[in-house]
Amino acid sequence: MPDFLTAALYKFVDLPDFAELQAPLQAFCEAHDVRGTLLLAREGINGTIAGPDEGVQAVLAHLRQDPRLADLAHKESRAHKFPFYRMKVRLKREIVTLGVTGINPNEMAGQYVKPQDWNALISEPGVVVVDTRNDYEVGIGTFAGAVDPHTKSFSELPSWVEAQSAPGGLLAEKDGKKPKVAMFCTGGIRCEKSTAFMRTRGFEEVYHLEGGILKYLETVPETDSLWKGECFVFDERVSVVHGLATGHYDLCRACRDPISEADKASPLYVPGVSCPACHDKKTEEQKRGFIERQRQVDYANRRRQPHIGAKLPQSSAEDKESS
Repeated sequence: MPDFLTAALYKFVDLPDFAELQAPLQAFCEAHDVRGTLLLAREGINGTIAGPDEGVQAVLAHLRQDPRLADLAHKESRAHKFPFYRMKVRLKREIVTLGVTGINPNEMAGQYVKPQDWNALISEPGVVVVDTRNDYEVGIGTFAGAVDPHTKSFSELPSWVEAQSAPGGLLAEKDGKKPKVAMFCTGGIRCEKSTAFMRTRGFEEVYHLEGGILKYLETVPETDSLWKGECFVFDERVSVVHGLATGHYDLCRACRDPISEADKASPLYVPGVSCPACHDKKTEEQKRGFIERQRQVDYANRRRQPHIGAKLPQSSAEDKESS
């Protein structure tokens, strides 16, 4: 059995004292050798942690001691190596950044659809199936027939919805009625907000995949699946497939996008420095820094030692985690 337990979790709940929770939670995680990222905001908690089974379970029990988090749900998977380099408990304005005020998923989210019922829903004529994830995630896998909004971050989704709601758009009214919409994301959190947003814009029939893609891949047999490709995850596994087995993608250490074996065969790919997607988006100064970091990583690998320099600087990694 793999050595480490990974737990993905989130809950929308009013936490007016969220800033006061940061330091004790950070210390508790570190004391139990648990690593990962947890985001705290007034609207709740979101994140993924990993470590020894007893450590992860201790952190989950610690969180659930707070009556507001007593029913906190989580999803488990296994990893052969530590999927995170260190523990980060961060304070945020939103636990997933949509950038629209007045959205309360606890009161306004769309209707949940269980994984075993999802195929029937998205196969219905006239249902607009929307992948709410970002373009680099959609690029390695999505549901058959799903619409890709081509967003770089979750906060771009409202603008896409507004544009597609205009006459002639995918979400435009027909015969005075807005279309039925089915939305999905990795673990469910983005859909809580996106479906709540849709309802504020007058969409009455809005549905989202309960537990997200991860629960679907865990629950629905591959022989019955409408999922095509792999699912990007925000840890060192990079992607997962049916049964939540680790997928076949690696990670560009410069831009944190998933890369395939074909990408790595490209002359534009330099390990730790660039990939076909970002080779022309980094300055020479950035590339020099990446080259030095990769030199240190290679040295640590030769000595069979972990090296924190293998990760991207915090700001870029966090942007992807919260988008």
